[in-house]
Amino acid sequence: MSDIVLEGEHVSKKFKKGELYDSLRDLIPALTGKIFRKVRGHELNEKEFWALDDVSFHVRRGEAMGVIGPNGAGKSTLLKILSGIMKPTEGRFVVKGRLSALIEVGAGFHPDLTGRENVFLNGAILGMSRNEIKQKFDEIVHFSGLEEFIDTPVKRYSSGMYARLGFSVAAHINPDILLVDEVLSVGDWAFQQKCAEKMGQLMSSGATIIFISHNLRAVTNLCNRCLLLEKGKVVVTGPSEEVVKHYLDTASQTLVGASKNEVSISEVKILRDGVENSRFSAGDKIIVQVKVSSTIDCDDLALHVYLRDNNDYQVFHAYLELLQNGGFSLKKGETREFNVELSLHLAVGVYYLGVMVVNLHDVSKMHDHKFPLGKMYIEAHDAVRCVANLYPRIL
Repeated sequence: MSDIVLEGEHVSKKFKKGELYDSLRDLIPALTGKIFRKVRGHELNEKEFWALDDVSFHVRRGEAMGVIGPNGAGKSTLLKILSGIMKPTEGRFVVKGRLSALIEVGAGFHPDLTGRENVFLNGAILGMSRNEIKQKFDEIVHFSGLEEFIDTPVKRYSSGMYARLGFSVAAHINPDILLVDEVLSVGDWAFQQKCAEKMGQLMSSGATIIFISHNLRAVTNLCNRCLLLEKGKVVVTGPSEEVVKHYLDTASQTLVGASKNEVSISEVKILRDGVENSRFSAGDKIIVQVKVSSTIDCDDLALHVYLRDNNDYQVFHAYLELLQNGGFSLKKGETREFNVELSLHLAVGVYYLGVMVVNLHDVSKMHDHKFPLGKMYIEAHDAVRCVANLYPRIL
């Protein structure tokens, strides 16, 4: 008997980019065109695009498979198809066993109902009987840590509280297959650790996990296998560490490409002694040279520079507006160059550079963000590990 519990065969999903008609004169030709124009096979018309394009994979019982890739790669579309929210345009998938999905914060919750009422509602949606929910209710609430607020309407919950309760219900239906999207990133660190432990317990009991996340360290820690998507296509599958390394290596080959943003990061260089380089020793001083361009007049800009290690752990983040006592402005057509000196007091390893331009007063308002930009190899003494190099010596 095969131990494959989830399988996709040539799954494709097509969407329309949107059709807007300003007048009846535009609408009539468009409608008649739909009637008489036939799109054959895997072809697209000018208003369509493939969110998923010929995706095939399989997952075995007790396995955890990560799904990674840049924004817009098709990760969430894949999970929605697997969970039955969407149907594929082409291809098919087979699910063997009880499936539970946690795709969006608060999915299946009614805002006017209390947490208690939503546990029963969400549990029923996920296929649990009322008696089964009653038996597991205390365990679900205890796991979520929301005992104090369980009789409060969930419209008063924070996004983190939504995630806590949603994951608690989904994880306690004893699923054969659990689908988890990036939703866990809204929880606090302690709860994320709790969720990881719970998913590990589910795997030990024979459950299968499909985990989508931009947290590459969490993917490599939890998942033994990984699938990399880009522009709706499968780029590579294999052991998680190898796939994550491939993703970071290929993403860092192009420092900066063309951007359609009004304010954009147009060029980035990593320099040592005035020469571009990628290999350094602990303690080396480098210059991160960043050029920011604008097609409009724009005020209140701020530049941030950060580093992540090979496990996607952020080891450094600099707020340049605090170093230079304020943000900066750009006029239409202007390009400004910034030279940021860094001292690489890092242990041996691989590190990746990220740069972002944000609003000075609200960092959540992003003008442009580039990561990973450059891969840096730090060569240090073999006795030094982890992240920082504190230059140990015996006295």
